[in-house]
Amino acid sequence: MSRRRSTFVERLAAITVLVGWSAHANAQACCAGTGAVTPGRLALHEVALVGVQLKGAAELGSFDARGQYEKAPVGASELNLEQDLFGAIRFLDRAQLALLVPFVETRRTNRAASEFGGGLGDLNLSLRYDFTLAGASRSVPGIAALSGITFPTGTPPDAEDLRPLATDATGIGAFQGSLGLAVEQVFGAWLVSATGLVAVRSARNVTTGGVTVHERLAPQWTALGAVAYVLPSEAAIALSISYATEGNAVIDGAEAAGSGRRMTTVTLGGLLPLSDSWRLQGALFANPPFSDTSRNQTGFCGLSFTVVHSWT
Repeated sequence: MSRRRSTFVERLAAITVLVGWSAHANAQACCAGTGAVTPGRLALHEVALVGVQLKGAAELGSFDARGQYEKAPVGASELNLEQDLFGAIRFLDRAQLALLVPFVETRRTNRAASEFGGGLGDLNLSLRYDFTLAGASRSVPGIAALSGITFPTGTPPDAEDLRPLATDATGIGAFQGSLGLAVEQVFGAWLVSATGLVAVRSARNVTTGGVTVHERLAPQWTALGAVAYVLPSEAAIALSISYATEGNAVIDGAEAAGSGRRMTTVTLGGLLPLSDSWRLQGALFANPPFSDTSRNQTGFCGLSFTVVHSWT
């Protein structure tokens, strides 16, 4: 593979990771799909990297258990902010390990009050192994195994002494384990990728209003498709759509009807290489405010900005 073609593949791979991460990362306190996708994916020639990602998303409304969308009530608003510190290292030719440390803040208002709070989120450790590489063969695509674990280092939404509007809730209060498979292939300056993920969370006791129940969330399944294009300047753009779904939770041994969730996320991303060791990434992402595209989730739109420094 020539250096020019190798660079194309690396830019395409990096931008599909960007849109994949943005599609899963919003509202960490309720989402499991981040466990095997990270903005810190190493390019083919890189041995390590570090980076910081800034994200902000505004709530537009909410979807009920039937998938019907309603705008946020007058006087109510929510703004979610996140700053992610991440790093990755290659320990085999085709294996890489990544760590992500998130800090999460929320500003929430209603007609009676306004509140801002936040703190450390749930730490994530992820592993990727590439069996084959995109662009190395016309007939065999790049195939990679993904895995990850998320630790409950954040503050769960049922923690004691939360603020009145619970803006200091930053995690889900449970361990999360994720497995996935990614397939990608290069067609000239284009790359097409598809990723499938499943995430499971540990059961836990949840206390609300002085009442404690045993809760087990259903596994979450996520499908992500992305297409990316590298410009002659080696900047890149990409578009992705993800769909995450999970069944009803089990509360004290009984299925809680209507508690299952669905979420559709659309992401448009861009990448700008500054040098061989520095790159900028950005994305616009949204959970579209259309009925039947999501259930028991909020509708939102947001932006992310990422700076990455790598070593070869």
